[in-house]
Amino acid sequence: MQLFKKYFLSFVLLFFAVGCAQQKMEQEEKTTEPATDFTKAVAVVHPTDNGNVTGTVTFQQEGDSVRVQGEFEGLSEGKHGFHIHEYGDCSAGDGTSAGGHYNPTENDHGSPTQDNRHMGDMGNLLVAEGDSASINYVDPKIKLNGPNSIIGRGIVIHGGEDDFESQPSGAAGPRMGCGVIGVANADA
Repeated sequence: MQLFKKYFLSFVLLFFAVGCAQQKMEQEEKTTEPATDFTKAVAVVHPTDNGNVTGTVTFQQEGDSVRVQGEFEGLSEGKHGFHIHEYGDCSAGDGTSAGGHYNPTENDHGSPTQDNRHMGDMGNLLVAEGDSASINYVDPKIKLNGPNSIIGRGIVIHGGEDDFESQPSGAAGPRMGCGVIGVANADA
């Protein structure tokens, strides 16, 4: 009988410990990855010390993809690399505080039409004449929610063309504009 009590008590203690550990893991999951349901984000681009680029880019959830729409001014004619960078930090005069391209899946750099690319690879802005450019496309890689969300990351517009081949950045030249991606008013 004494042996039975000992095993029973051990079983109860083990069951209690497993239950506590499971509860702690569930609580940590809730606090480390908050549930979000963002449908729209926005970044206002300001010039770096090197450039004159200003503009706004919005990200709107469309099914499993995200529509990217932007209007920019202060660019020279030609193509200009357009990327999401890993940090929402535009405090450095040259924009380097935004870090490298946002690449949570550790892929090679590529074009926005490639499957194997950085999440932040959005291609080039084209200025045909004047100093303005616009962009409007649907991107299947960009995420507004979950562990790879772009919320809080940076937008960088470069002085040169992204060649889609040079690693790790496409050799797009100096950073001419920088902005931080934030949650947008979905009703606006």
